[in-house]
Amino acid sequence: MSGINPLLDKLFFEQETLKVARALLGQHLYRWDSSTKGYIICRIVETEAYTQSDPACHAYKGEKGRGAIFYKAPGRSYVYLIYGMYHCLNVITEPVGQAGAVLIRAVEPLYHPAGSILKTHGPGRLCTALGINKAEHHDLDVTQINQGLFLTQGDVIPDEDVITTTRIGLSVAQDYPWRFYIKDNPWVSVKAKTSH
Repeated sequence: MSGINPLLDKLFFEQETLKVARALLGQHLYRWDSSTKGYIICRIVETEAYTQSDPACHAYKGEKGRGAIFYKAPGRSYVYLIYGMYHCLNVITEPVGQAGAVLIRAVEPLYHPAGSILKTHGPGRLCTALGINKAEHHDLDVTQINQGLFLTQGDVIPDEDVITTTRIGLSVAQDYPWRFYIKDNPWVSVKAKTSH
């Protein structure tokens, strides 16, 4: 399809979760908007990593319930509901049989077919703005175009422009420095008080 950057492939997502979380910064998220018959395009500006050994991870207790998808092929979407009202978008990482996922916490809108202004500075806000929900977008292959939600190569973000800090809003493992965001980007959900 012309005008779309090369897709991120399964090998990209098969890497260690922390590497994927960092590498996703600057990549592009595409979401098909059926009402305008066009793609909403955003740049990923903030992520968080979650792994099997992490007590904050939904797969921490093994391959059961909502943790089962973590053990599937990398590059699949994991959408879940928080507070009974907000969806969150994650992408599965690591090789099959190992659990990991990256939460996409914030994106910068680049293009909307209708010219709409979107509020995407936070995991719940971005899913609301982009119309991402569990019923339609959970367990999709985001390395393929044909399902309307996919990730492509975007912009290279140099290390000096990446902030690493602790994750947001957790009751366990609050000290893990597994959140990454693009320095000085206005679409980031929460700026760090201290950073690495």
